[in-house]
Amino acid sequence: MNDATQQPEEGHLENQEAKAPEAAEAAPAPEAALEVEPEVKAEAPAAEEPAPSEPRELAQPAGDFDWDAFESEQDDYSAEERKRLEDLYEESLTLIKEKEVVEGTVISIGKKEIVVNIGYKSEGVIGASEFRYNPELKAGDKVPVFIEKQEDANGQLVVSHKTARIYDAWDKVNKAKEEDMIIQGSVKCRTKGGLIVDVFGLEAFLPGSQVDVKPIRDFDEYVGKQMEFKVVKINQEFKNVVVSHKALIEAELEEQKRLIIQGLEVGQVLEGTVKNITSYGVFVDLGGVDGLVHITDMSYGRVGHPEEMVEVDQKINVVILNFDDDKKRIALGMKQLTPHPWDALGEDLVEGTKVKGRVVVMADYGAFVEIAPGVEGLLHVSEISWSQHLRSAQDFLKVNDEIECVLLGIDREERKMSLGLKQLTKDPWEDIEARYPVESKQKGKVRNFTNFGLFVELEEGIDGLVHISDLSWSKKIKHPSEFCNVGDEIEVVVLELDKDNRRMSLGHKQIEENPWEVFESVFAVGSKHQATVVKVEGGHATIALPYGLEGTCHSKHLNKQEGGALGVDDQADFVVLEFNRNAKRITVSHLRTYEEGPVKSDLPKKPRSNSGGGGGSSRMMHEVNASVEKSTFGDLSVLTALKEQMDGGAQEEAAAEEPKKAAPKKKAAPKKAAAKKEKAAKEEPKAEEPKADDAADAPEADEKA
Repeated sequence: MNDATQQPEEGHLENQEAKAPEAAEAAPAPEAALEVEPEVKAEAPAAEEPAPSEPRELAQPAGDFDWDAFESEQDDYSAEERKRLEDLYEESLTLIKEKEVVEGTVISIGKKEIVVNIGYKSEGVIGASEFRYNPELKAGDKVPVFIEKQEDANGQLVVSHKTARIYDAWDKVNKAKEEDMIIQGSVKCRTKGGLIVDVFGLEAFLPGSQVDVKPIRDFDEYVGKQMEFKVVKINQEFKNVVVSHKALIEAELEEQKRLIIQGLEVGQVLEGTVKNITSYGVFVDLGGVDGLVHITDMSYGRVGHPEEMVEVDQKINVVILNFDDDKKRIALGMKQLTPHPWDALGEDLVEGTKVKGRVVVMADYGAFVEIAPGVEGLLHVSEISWSQHLRSAQDFLKVNDEIECVLLGIDREERKMSLGLKQLTKDPWEDIEARYPVESKQKGKVRNFTNFGLFVELEEGIDGLVHISDLSWSKKIKHPSEFCNVGDEIEVVVLELDKDNRRMSLGHKQIEENPWEVFESVFAVGSKHQATVVKVEGGHATIALPYGLEGTCHSKHLNKQEGGALGVDDQADFVVLEFNRNAKRITVSHLRTYEEGPVKSDLPKKPRSNSGGGGGSSRMMHEVNASVEKSTFGDLSVLTALKEQMDGGAQEEAAAEEPKKAAPKKKAAPKKAAAKKEKAAKEEPKAEEPKADDAADAPEADEKA
């Protein structure tokens, strides 16, 4: 039916609907209508009378016109009869609303359009493409129709079968989700992570994990199949539906699992199929229930990955190790089907036996060596080398190295074994006393520093400690890094050995003779030396003396004879006021070079046991100063020669005295000076000054007294 034929029909229907009461009155009296026509024709000539010359006056209505009274006078039906007819007409029409689904009947089927009667005043026209899913559609079939508009611009009813199917499908899907119903659908295609399924005309997503209880490796084999599903999730906002086929069989599987687990026993051996392989183990299907074979239960030896031993779908025998009824978990094992390798070890494997093996695992604390399949021993890092400097095992070995070790200990019950590598070589501490005797000179390499000294390695496994006080005779070293660097080769002297505790005490300064024994004669109290002011801080100054020594001088003893005071880098003569060999301290004064203190003036008056010794000492001091001004700290031979010369001069002047007593006698002057200082302090109290200036302050105190 085309539009041209439909428009007159629509106009006719509208005219009938609008004038239904009049049609009802006109229907029973056709003769009256025939009688009216002659009267109209008879009155026609009367209408041709000439119009009056003056216009007629229009009648004015007395009030509002009563249409009900007017129609009632001409209505041939009573009010009750008209009401009954209107009800009959309304019942013959179907009342519809927009945006709702109604049922329609197919009237005609064309190539492009299909006409559907929904009982309304006009039929609906639907595109044939919406019925493509149903090639067997014929006239008279009942189909759902969605009312989009009651009338468009042309007065045509606008309906859709596809939208009706969608609405109907969502109603069915929601109902299936609420009532947990099983629905039918067909797999349309494959997509990322699963399949697309057509259910009730809607596209739903079937995840790959919900296709079956077993992992699916080929999803294409399901495309085009009719399957049963359960709706598991609906997203009303995005109109997404997720279905599951696995949910249908999970209930049956749970029942099967329960029955299978009830029949399981620990230690039972079963045959299963490898279902899945992971990095930590293998899942085995035991006929409806899965169990896990952990990687540590696959072999007594080391297994890098389960794929090294099994493959998917392989039939294997497993033993049940444990199972949990509540969590439905089953622990399986493969290695338990074979004897333990430790049980096959011979009794001849005892401590001290040499064994060969392969390094299988490396760690910071050592290496694990496999001496037989499934039998491993620990080679601790401390047993790799005799060296006391513990390093990482990677510095000595690597995985798959074939090595020979010594069995240090074995525990067959705990199945543990300790191995050693250094025992294959000789212990360097066995003959340590013969190879490194005390007071012997050795060479070694500096290994590392500590706050109290440094460690020197004489050979692999032989280390000794050089205390910070044994590094130098003259320098005050705060940290070993000031003296040398790690890796430097230095000479040392063996001071002490402790073979039991594997400890050795070394010294570096003992390589040379103690220069302070020579310095005690060179820098005797009262001797004069040329020196340089290095630093002035507070009330004291640091003086650079010959042979690399440093002395201290009070600031008031820096005064020059012509006035002023010595400054930094100034060179001048200084007189030794105090020499302390034990404390390695020398106190000097420039003031005493031109101003004699009371100590010197009193010296000739005091009786001395070695009369004439002072003159000999003064003569030797001048010779020493003249001969050693250009010497350095390293010229120990020069110092030794000077000491011998001084000792020889003392023997010539005082043959009765021994050379070793010369030094204490030279210290008599400082002691007497100290005594006079105390006496002067009692007579005239003064502020206390540092100990180094006691001998210098005594002459001034005597003069004031």
